[in-house]
Amino acid sequence: MNLTHPSKLERYAAAVEAMREEGWRRGFKARAGVDFASSDYLALASAPRMKEALFAALKAGTPIGAGGSRLLRGNCEEHEALEAEAARFFRAETALFFGSGYIANFAVLTTLPQRGDLLVLDSLVHASIHEGARAGRAEFRIAAHNDPQSVEDTIGNWRAKGGVGRVWILVESLYSVDGDFAPLADLVEIAERCEAFLVVDEAHATGIFGEQGRGLTAPYQGREYILVVHTCGKALGAAGALVTASRVLRDFMVNRCRPFIFATAPSPLMAVAVRQALFIVQEEPERRRRLIDLIDFAHRQLAICGRPTRSSSQIVPYRVGDNARTMRLAAALQARGFDVRAIRPPVPPGRARLRISLTLNVEQDDVSEMIDALVEETWGKVR
Repeated sequence: MNLTHPSKLERYAAAVEAMREEGWRRGFKARAGVDFASSDYLALASAPRMKEALFAALKAGTPIGAGGSRLLRGNCEEHEALEAEAARFFRAETALFFGSGYIANFAVLTTLPQRGDLLVLDSLVHASIHEGARAGRAEFRIAAHNDPQSVEDTIGNWRAKGGVGRVWILVESLYSVDGDFAPLADLVEIAERCEAFLVVDEAHATGIFGEQGRGLTAPYQGREYILVVHTCGKALGAAGALVTASRVLRDFMVNRCRPFIFATAPSPLMAVAVRQALFIVQEEPERRRRLIDLIDFAHRQLAICGRPTRSSSQIVPYRVGDNARTMRLAAALQARGFDVRAIRPPVPPGRARLRISLTLNVEQDDVSEMIDALVEETWGKVR
């Protein structure tokens, strides 16, 4: 061993130590306490109907793993049944199943936009969209958050400088950190007028919002210029993602999408679980109604405490500011039995917050008790 040279791991160790000193080193924490952290919004992850569907599938001989990519021997009837049901439910021409929402976004953006095209990303879209944009062939620009005029100006400036390719507008329907909704009607109108594609990540809206829980893009599904990513690991209680699109775009992805072609297909059992979740969303609408009631209750309680938020969804941001104070507040709530997690970088400096997630794993009494604890730990008094 040559002791005159630093360890190959030294720079990584230094980086981890710097993260610790700056108050944003991450680590795993066990699941404990009342759930105010998960994205299991409709409490389907442990629902009896989900378990029964999986038990029945195993008994019928459904394999655990696909055993290969979809284009080799990995294509199973469970995948095709899910995609057919998803296309029917979302009223789209076709659907394609991926292993995760991250992979689905990355796959779309590294396959469909071509060299000479332009991607216009809302500044707060998910990291997977940013990564896909950086890895793809097209140019990309960042538009101001939830600002349709910024999107249109970005497109106009690009055209004025000689851009002649296709434009792709990338947004989330419901943003995962601030819990605010995209101005979809305005964005659809811009996409039509500018002959652009509109790609919408419905990760936090699928199963909850829109007619029958079909998402906030439900009024626009079926239009050839709209492509939607429906994540299956949040309100649907499973894993994976469904991309709904025109048949032409689906066929292109099946033939040209490297993250699809060269990956082992998702577990057929997961396809069974997601299909069952779609049935539950349709057949048990009371779940959505209960969640909406819980959302309204929580926001009213926060307003009474003098801490209203700009969110009107199940994602409730509680701004604190500095990283260390945010971590202390999260730890205090966890010590009192509430699983509330802190969000630090990559959010901008000074904007660290608690991200309170509302799910059917809690009741109104749990929400009231958590807010009481939040007030007491923040201001040192009971509301």
